[in-house]
Amino acid sequence: MRPAILPPHAPGLRIGLFGGTFDPPHEAHLSVALMAIRRLGLDFVWWLVTPGNPLKDTSALAPLAERLAAARRLARHPGIIVTSFEADLGLRYTHETVRYLRARCPGVRFVWLMGADNLASFHRWRQWRHIAGSLPIAVVDRAGPSLSATAGRAATALARFRVPESAARTLPGRRPPAWVYLHGLKSPLSSTALRTRQESLRIRQGSQPRRLDTGR
Repeated sequence: MRPAILPPHAPGLRIGLFGGTFDPPHEAHLSVALMAIRRLGLDFVWWLVTPGNPLKDTSALAPLAERLAAARRLARHPGIIVTSFEADLGLRYTHETVRYLRARCPGVRFVWLMGADNLASFHRWRQWRHIAGSLPIAVVDRAGPSLSATAGRAATALARFRVPESAARTLPGRRPPAWVYLHGLKSPLSSTALRTRQESLRIRQGSQPRRLDTGR
C-alpha cells in the first residue's frame, strides 16, 4: 500500500474522525464537528471525504474533487481539516481506515464521530465490533432517530461500555470499547435530503440532471 499524505498529527493529540460522502456538505456537518471539539476537548476534527458509502447507492455521487472543494469552503475553522486520504489509499471500509491510522499514528487519541442515524445501522458496518474495540466513539444526536438508535443492535451490544455524557471530555483518553451519546444538536439536515431538493430544483428550472459518475 503506497503512503498517503495525512493531515498533521502527533502523539497525544485528540483527533475526531468524521467520515462521510459530504454530498453536499452542510451546516449540520459543521455543527457536529464544533460540538465534538467543544464537548470532547478535541484538538482537531478530520473530515474524511470518502469515495463512497458501501451501504448506499452512490451511482449519482458528485466527483470527489467537487465534494472536497465544497467541504473546504464550509469548514472554515482552524480545528477542522478536510482530507481524502482514504481515496488515495484505496480504502473503502471504516475498519480499514481505523487499522491504517492506528498503525501509522501511534500515540494519537482518535475518536470516531457519527450521527445517531449511523448508530442505528452500525451493526451493518463491516467488522463493526472491531471498530468499536479499536477507538472510542462519540454519537451526536439527530432529529428523529434518537430512540431507535439507542435501542438498536449495536447500541444494545455496547450498552455496558457507554460513558455518561457528563464525562464526555474523558472519552479520547479511555480504552475502547467506550462510547458516549451527545445530546443537544437535533439537526434535521441530511445530505440525502439536500441532494434530492437540489435535483428537484434543477428539473423545475429545466436543467439537465447531474451526470451519473459511472466510474464508481
